Amino acid sequence: MKKIFLALPLVCLGQTLWAQDDAKLIEKAKKIHAKVFTLDTHADTPMRMVGKDFDISKDNSKDGKLPDSKIDFPRMKKGSVDGIFFAVYQGQGPRTPEANAKVQKMAMTILDSMYAQINRHPEMGKIVTTQEEALALEKAGKSSIFIGVENGYQIGNDLSYIQKFYDRGARYMTLCHSSNNDICDSSTDPKGPEFNGLSPFGEKVVAEMNRLGMMIDISHLSDSTVWDLIKLSKAPIVATHSDAYAVLDHPRNLNDDLLRAIAKKGGVVQLNLLSSYIKASPKNPEREAAVADIRKKYTSGGAMSDEQMKAMRTEMRELNKKFPVPLATVKDAIDHLDHFVKIMGVDHVGIGGDYDGGGYLADCFDIAEYPNLTIEMVRRGYTEKDLKKIWGENFFRVMKDVQKVGAKIRAGDMAMK
Repeated sequence: MKKIFLALPLVCLGQTLWAQDDAKLIEKAKKIHAKVFTLDTHADTPMRMVGKDFDISKDNSKDGKLPDSKIDFPRMKKGSVDGIFFAVYQGQGPRTPEANAKVQKMAMTILDSMYAQINRHPEMGKIVTTQEEALALEKAGKSSIFIGVENGYQIGNDLSYIQKFYDRGARYMTLCHSSNNDICDSSTDPKGPEFNGLSPFGEKVVAEMNRLGMMIDISHLSDSTVWDLIKLSKAPIVATHSDAYAVLDHPRNLNDDLLRAIAKKGGVVQLNLLSSYIKASPKNPEREAAVADIRKKYTSGGAMSDEQMKAMRTEMRELNKKFPVPLATVKDAIDHLDHFVKIMGVDHVGIGGDYDGGGYLADCFDIAEYPNLTIEMVRRGYTEKDLKKIWGENFFRVMKDVQKVGAKIRAGDMAMK
């Protein structure tokens, strides 16, 4: 009895010490998270802004109208997220002059809606284009909204739209989405490659983006397209929301050779938090067919109305109830980040959650729970210096490098004139 009596306190003592150590680690991680400038490089929240239900100034998870909503100013504040890139996104539709005109008009409508909503709440946040503006807002206790464009389909065949997007604040463009377009091949087009990389028009797009100092986003692109960009672009390239193929062999993810080449070119890869790119789910052909049908029904026509967007989200919610999928966890996600760091180095990685576009985890449902990511990184030995780089400094460095390349190109063009 004496031996048993002695053993029990020792076990309890060990558990208590472990709990105390974990509590200290969590406290340390939360302090670091609050201290560093935290930047997320990809969210699809603007799709909600065209509708009437979404209000960026309130927590939209509480009124029941938008149960899937992931981002707004109150939750950015709660999650100590200082800045975020909102993507002007539209799905791939017909490649005709009429369809191009339609999506171009809709892109400007999305931008108008973004500016209108955000400008109504200057006490909470503003649209910015530089790190310096964002840091000034952070000091003032306000949030920073950057702008990106997801799917170059939205420029049609008109290079001047790149300048138009840039002039309205966009600082990156994802060249394609889930299907091939007139610029390049996608990693997930069911028809396979069309150009085996960039099209001739796509090469002109790259030159124009380099000239403007606009970042080229390679998320969603086929491997051959990325290799073309590594060779052709005069500036570093970025993946604003991607994962590691070596951890999960999904066509949306980047293999080690590409990761090394992106880093060598000075670029960055930002960790995507969309569960199906992080961890494989059990095969369910019935669910996969249903998802494909919904996507075909709503996204194949390009621009979607507010009513279509609501209907699509409702159908997806019902589908998820019928065919629930086990979600990846924060630990699963940081496994991908660990791999990025192993292959590329800590100077070439970041976070781009893809929230409001499908991204979220079992233990990180919305942006208010982003401290959980930092807690896990601290658990794995990442230092405050590492976290400053991962949470923003790396991406800001590339932004500036791309802008410097653009300035040199423009200066050369002026000298030639």
